[in-house]
Amino acid sequence: MSDLFNNENSLDALEAPLADRMRPQSLDEVIGQNHLLGEEGPLQNMLTSGIFSSIILWGPPGVGKTTIARLLADHSNSHFEQISAIFTGVGDLKKVFEAAKFRRSNGHKTFVFVDEIHRFNKSQQDSFLPFLEDGTIILIGATTENPSFELNPAILSRVQVLVLERLNNTDLKKLLERAESVLGSKINLDLDAKIELLKVADGDGRALLNLIENIISWEIFNPLTVKDLSIRLSKRLKKYDKKGEEHYNLISALHKSIRGSDPDAALYWFARILDGGEDPRFIARRLLRMALEDVGLADPQAQSICLHAWQSFERLGSPEGELSLAQAALYLSLAPKSNASYKGFNLSLDLVKKTGSEPPPKHILNAPTDLMKDQGYGAGYEYDHDSEDGFSGQNYFPEKIDRLSAYQPVERGFERELKKRISYFKNLREKRKSI
Repeated sequence: MSDLFNNENSLDALEAPLADRMRPQSLDEVIGQNHLLGEEGPLQNMLTSGIFSSIILWGPPGVGKTTIARLLADHSNSHFEQISAIFTGVGDLKKVFEAAKFRRSNGHKTFVFVDEIHRFNKSQQDSFLPFLEDGTIILIGATTENPSFELNPAILSRVQVLVLERLNNTDLKKLLERAESVLGSKINLDLDAKIELLKVADGDGRALLNLIENIISWEIFNPLTVKDLSIRLSKRLKKYDKKGEEHYNLISALHKSIRGSDPDAALYWFARILDGGEDPRFIARRLLRMALEDVGLADPQAQSICLHAWQSFERLGSPEGELSLAQAALYLSLAPKSNASYKGFNLSLDLVKKTGSEPPPKHILNAPTDLMKDQGYGAGYEYDHDSEDGFSGQNYFPEKIDRLSAYQPVERGFERELKKRISYFKNLREKRKSI
């Protein structure tokens, strides 16, 4: 028998899940989310005014979305209807709406809480609109995905999006202490192991409580150390969805760290992405894109470095080949930066879209037939190699389009030299015009 608990009724107390026993009974008991529940927070304002509006609670798992939704309904003396977007079809929604209409006719409000609301398709989301507009229901949606990408604009225009934050270590420590109070005994871990437990929970309160339940089921007599804990706990999955928002957030962090010439931050985000299970080939592709977009011709080697790193990874495989990608990320971080070619390309695309299919000037067209020669194809063309300085200065834009200075190199890296060349040819072009 474990001596984890001192009180003899502890085994009976374990029958109900710890998360259920610890569910807050009022919003004051919710741990974290002070920016929403504090004195000036939007949820506190709803409680104070008694006016409740439809909201979307957007945040990572285990931060209190369901609990907050239930407590809001309790505070407003409203009926609470909880549904899951995974298991609910259009027919089920109709029944929910009909019941809500009946309650409304009797003077009662209905809070409809939709867990994983982003999993509803467009038609399912649209079915809420008339009942939101006429006040039949107050919608509280919960999602871990960015509502901007996952919810219809019509829904978003009728709700307030509130962002919930992952629990910090202080919040998790409070939750751990509350769990120990409910259990009536300290968790049998030493101090370092408790700190490690908070790290493993990674901002997820529900995960922490599940871990605690796991630990209290073990037969242990001496406080566990960090090493003991790592052996007994299976590795938790990282909060990284290769198709979700976290995927794009971490890639964005890597990209901006490289653009900002911070090699240490770049290595950190590179490691985070790999540790989350991302395909290294996806990272290789993004590094190559960064070489083209953010380094450009300020360092023409950057593109080759990234291509060679990708090839090295393909030959070595994982995990050895990942070092080649790390080195490419470091090279890009420390390379001189220029987006001049990227901007020039986009300017040229914009000009093409605005001006349409203007033909090239005839003097730069080939004339393989007599008819084309008669039409003036090739007439007046100056062969640059026969010109002074190997430069004719002729116009190569369509006759109806003014010359565009699309490529503007910067005073960094190799582009400093390219800028001199552009200036040189510009002066020669002006000189040819004046002759």
